[in-house]
Parts: sequence; structure tokens; C-alpha cells
Amino acid sequence: MATLHLAILGSTMGTDMQAIIDAIEKKELDAKIDIVISNKPDAYILERAKKHNLKTLFIDNKNKTREEFDEEVLVELKKYPIDLIILIGYMRILSPAFVRAFPNRILNVHPSLLPAFAGGMDMNVHEKVIKTGMKETGCTIHLVDEGVDTGKILMQKKCSVEPNDTAETLKIKVQKLEREAFVEVLKKFENNNV
Repeated sequence: MATLHLAILGSTMGTDMQAIIDAIEKKELDAKIDIVISNKPDAYILERAKKHNLKTLFIDNKNKTREEFDEEVLVELKKYPIDLIILIGYMRILSPAFVRAFPNRILNVHPSLLPAFAGGMDMNVHEKVIKTGMKETGCTIHLVDEGVDTGKILMQKKCSVEPNDTAETLKIKVQKLEREAFVEVLKKFENNNV
């Protein structure tokens, strides 16, 4: 199998990206991150990428429709031999045209066991898990389709919700699972085993 070429889109810290970088650097994953793109100029994911000498790009989404912004991102992505696009803390919903440009090649992580709490983001998902009294939670890696959190599920990892858990402690537990899950799913793609 040839090296897996990745593009990462993110709006936040890029914590999960670090696990992918680490796996590549340790030769556990035969992959290359060709570009990291963010719609936030101060997103730490860009700083994290620069620390590892990865190509980064900020594309401003202000005063643009979702379609206009996504078209700009697509123009950049098409400069590389991208196999997979990975959404890591990407606080945007992709346009249908974007999804159709990379069918079954866009991965997203969701901080719950889908279909539970689909459509939610970040801390509000963990808060809902606590509020509704769930006994377990976790993360889901799924393919992106034209819906929101409705694509084919590739992997789920679970953890228990303890009585003393808060949204903050759940986020830490779930992010650890996300990092493990991303590397495992990428290894499956690397071995054509998806």
C-alpha cells in the first residue's frame, strides 16, 4: 500500500491530530499530512502543525456563503494527492458539493456514540450526556455524507460515565478514545481494510 495522503481541516486545538502526527513519526502509520487548513487564524491546530513542519493555511470564511468558502478550500485541496480528509474539531458543516468532491473519503469524529447526540458539538455533547444520566459515552469515527453526523460509522470506542464525572472530565476521557480511534481507522485505510 502506498503512503496515505491526508488533509486535515480544523477550527480548534487539533488534539486528535497530534496522535496522528505521533503515529506517523513513530512509523506506526504510513501516512503524510499534506496540508492543515483552518477557518480560524488563531486556531492552535495551525500552530501545532507548524511545530511539526506541516504546511498550513488559514482561509477566512467571513462574508462568504458555505459554498463559496468550501470552493476555496477545494481549490487548495486539489493541489495535493489527497486520499482522505480528516475533520478534527472542524466547526463547520460541509456543503453537498464538497462532500461529493471526496465521496467516502472524508472522516469526522463525533464526541458521543452516534446516533446519540448527533448534531451537537464539543462541550454541549458532554453536558447532555451528564444531564440525561447516560451510563456510557465515547466517540464515533464516521464517513461524512450530506447529512449532519449521519454517515457510515467506521468505529466507536466507549467509556463509562462515573457519578463524579463532569463535562470537562468526560471531554478528557473521550478525547483519549478519539486519538486511539483515529489511528486505528487510518491503519485500516492504509491496509485497505475498511
